[in-house]
Amino acid sequence: MLIRLENIYKIYGEGLESEVRALDGVSLEIDRGEFVAIAGASGSGKSTMMNVLGCLDIPTYGEYWLDGQNVLEMTDRQLSHIRNKQIGFIFQGYNLIPELTAQENVELPLIYQGIGAARRADLAQEALERVGLGSRGGHKPSEMSGGQQQRVAIARAISTHPPIIMADEPTGALDSKTGREVLAFLQQLNREGSTIILITHDNGIAATARRIVRVSDGRIVEDRIQEVDWL
Repeated sequence: MLIRLENIYKIYGEGLESEVRALDGVSLEIDRGEFVAIAGASGSGKSTMMNVLGCLDIPTYGEYWLDGQNVLEMTDRQLSHIRNKQIGFIFQGYNLIPELTAQENVELPLIYQGIGAARRADLAQEALERVGLGSRGGHKPSEMSGGQQQRVAIARAISTHPPIIMADEPTGALDSKTGREVLAFLQQLNREGSTIILITHDNGIAATARRIVRVSDGRIVEDRIQEVDWL
């Protein structure tokens, strides 16, 4: 078992009249190599769940085991290592640094891992080539289309070869054709062995995953395997 959440709560303003239970007793298991869509409307708790799964936020109560390790017993340094080494993040807003070239943006997580300059350059170029941007490494985000920027973000996410890819509304800022290309690439990564966790409010996008976990009011209301819409 790669991921196991047990009775996870994320509570804001606990005990107050304004208390909000963003996660309300969530238990979830994800096996290595799965492609899971966590779906729900705005405010359902899906983004909070991604933040917990991605070690970006700590739950109020509960247990989280990642690859056999108790996440809630880790230090900030250990959590940072997990985020950098084991999880690749793809966000709706790309989160690229405007002043850096595509190559330099992709190299960032490799720098944090202490990888030398020559090897960094090779890994970044390899990742850019995988997303069809091998010749655009010297371009800055402002010189690229939205689809190209998202592909740079994907290259950055896969440059460290993490076992888990977490994609938060990765097609939200893209046109439908480019969005389908991004989703098809996530499916390809899954076929190659990556565990994919896709956060979305869109049922059509969720249909590209093998498994859908639907969240409402901080609780899992559906968890099923589905026929995949291969792209």
